[in-house]
Amino acid sequence: MAQSQETSSIASLPVPPSVTPRGVAATELRPWGSFTVLEEGRGYKIKRIEVKPGHRLSLQMHHHRSEHWIVVSGTAKVVCGDEEILLSNNRSTYVPQCTAHRLENPGVINLVLIEVQNGEYLGEDDIIRYQDDYSRVSQDD
Repeated sequence: MAQSQETSSIASLPVPPSVTPRGVAATELRPWGSFTVLEEGRGYKIKRIEVKPGHRLSLQMHHHRSEHWIVVSGTAKVVCGDEEILLSNNRSTYVPQCTAHRLENPGVINLVLIEVQNGEYLGEDDIIRYQDDYSRVSQDD
């Protein structure tokens, strides 16, 4: 009983405006899986990305943002510039802005990762696609 009282008093504490989620969206489905915006503020956006086994995102580049990827579960095959690496749970990588990159799930379970975007503009339309398995040219990835 004491534990539930502690939890309810913690839940009622005010959240400082600097960490209040802004622009949080519902989960958006894509041919390769889905993403959910967990939090967004000035100059950053945090997403949870899930990629189905055997699927990959487009080979793409962003003019206005960099990205940090942290694998939560599954295996990620990452192309970043001329490098290709495999990442497993609790491993991460950095994608600088203006660098061609791709995320792929070569495994048999869903790949789940957290993406932290940093930049002056974080819109979904800041995607230049070089190659796409789903024939998308200018739609959101």
